[in-house]
Amino acid sequence: MMKKITALALTSAMVLSLAACGGSSSDTKKSDNSKSSSESDIEYIQDKGTLVVGITDFEPMDYKDDNDEWIGFDADMAKAFAKSLGVDAEFVEIDWDNKVMELDGKTIDCVWNGMTLTDEVTSAMACTSAYCNNAQVVVVPSDKADKYQDKDSLKDLSFAVESGSAGEKAVSGEGYDYTAVSSQSDALMEVAAGTSDAAVIDLLMAGAMVGKGTGYENLTHTVELTTEKYGVGFRKGSDLADKLNEFFKTSYNDGSMKKCAETYGVQDAIIEQK
Repeated sequence: MMKKITALALTSAMVLSLAACGGSSSDTKKSDNSKSSSESDIEYIQDKGTLVVGITDFEPMDYKDDNDEWIGFDADMAKAFAKSLGVDAEFVEIDWDNKVMELDGKTIDCVWNGMTLTDEVTSAMACTSAYCNNAQVVVVPSDKADKYQDKDSLKDLSFAVESGSAGEKAVSGEGYDYTAVSSQSDALMEVAAGTSDAAVIDLLMAGAMVGKGTGYENLTHTVELTTEKYGVGFRKGSDLADKLNEFFKTSYNDGSMKKCAETYGVQDAIIEQK
């Protein structure tokens, strides 16, 4: 009888032990899943070792040098930010219309390309504070510039604008006739080729791309349709936006942001970071 009782006690103890082990395993699994679901974007990019930056070819913010390397004010700042996080910056050219989809699909980690902080952008992304002033300006052939010095004089022109850009929004808002193209540089080519009367592009790009000493010496910019501010966009809820805000403040205060801006001639557009 004693043997039966002892055996029964041992069996019960083993069942309880297995149940306890099973419970512990389940708890551990839940804990791991919880950690995974709450993983921050900072941890995510540090784990993979890269900050993937979505851009377009947009001088002086993001463009390639003679060695086929991405440079520009935004590109250089992105590299410095990535370095501060212990990762490398990787640049990927995107279709500007698809920037939110690219972010959400994690094919890129941020949009850092002279991006205007519109209501549409700020509602779809976690955005930084503004770091740069800009405007949407009209670009026309230099020999016709005297004719186009106010908004009323532009109403009969055909425009080329980058699809999904602040330029498209500005032209559409004025009710002007326009054709949407893939990039701001394509919009300039349309004007240079005479297939469009005018383009609307970012003021900072116009300063670098049109006029004397540029690739479009026979073009110039005239009317400012809108004024705006640039910011950087991350996935909705990302902790990288606040991290970059901190980096902007540090870079502004130690002078490195201004030095970078001077390299690309955009120092007058930089906004004080407080």
